Amino acid sequence: MKKVWAYVIGSGLSDFELEKLNAVGLSFVNQWTAHENKLKAAFDIYGKQIILITVDEANYGASGCSIDKLQRFIKQCEAEFNCELLNRMNIAYEWNGGIAICNVSDIKSLLEDGQIDGKTIIFNTSISNSEELMAWRQPLESTWLKKYLIKTA
Repeated sequence: MKKVWAYVIGSGLSDFELEKLNAVGLSFVNQWTAHENKLKAAFDIYGKQIILITVDEANYGASGCSIDKLQRFIKQCEAEFNCELLNRMNIAYEWNGGIAICNVSDIKSLLEDGQIDGKTIIFNTSISNSEELMAWRQPLESTWLKKYLIKTA
């Protein structure tokens, strides 16, 4: 099984910035270690809006120190690319053939305006393993955001 981390890119990055972020991310995972053992890791930017980092834990798993390295790397990326990656209040959802980002505080108004509804696909970025990643796209009505759905009589 693979360990997975997902980070929503809180602001739109240009294609150039995404290419640079991808290069920096690939460099990080190619050098990432746990107790001096190289981790079999991957870095991907999904839909230009979500960073996915995976570690195949078959040989060596990510441990405390290596997870600390990951968090430092993510914070460095936030500073270098002037974007939020650690804000868990940012929600990614499918919209107009791509991925849109909003803050959880905007969900109610997006529902009221009809921009999204209960069938809108939300990306569950709280996933932690490859099994959860396989089902990370979920309709809003099946997520914790369903509490914002307007009840009609």
